[in-house]
Amino acid sequence: MADLNPRSMASIAGHPIHPMLIPFPVAFFIATFAADLVYLANGEAGWASGAMWLLGSGLVMAALAALAGFADFLGERRIRIIRAAWLHMIGNVLVVLLELVNFYLRYTEGAAEAVAPAGVILSGAVAVLLLFTGWKGWELVYRHRVGVSDVHEGPD
Repeated sequence: MADLNPRSMASIAGHPIHPMLIPFPVAFFIATFAADLVYLANGEAGWASGAMWLLGSGLVMAALAALAGFADFLGERRIRIIRAAWLHMIGNVLVVLLELVNFYLRYTEGAAEAVAPAGVILSGAVAVLLLFTGWKGWELVYRHRVGVSDVHEGPD
């Protein structure tokens, strides 16, 4: 029996790589926003410095997740025809662009100086965008069955 669902092009032993990687940048970007809020509340520079490290780590992990996501998107026509896939991709590209600006501001102006107001606004906007792109990612898996194998392969 053939699997009729759109398949993930970037996978390890049949397991899609993109969903394995996306929790990292999401966690790092949300933690950046949380660290910004704590810094604004208590003024301790360590929180601003930590936020910059979280932001940089999130950008690195987002680049890795994007490589796997683009491989899936570009490699499978059935994914490209799904509107949710386009919204998920465009939203996540916007997330990365906003976080690149956020990182640049912190790098050039200083980690603590860039938090208020630009850094926290950018981090908050990214947190909201991640809710949307996460919803669209959920839709791809649970509604459109992207990367889901419905073929039973063993005696389990």
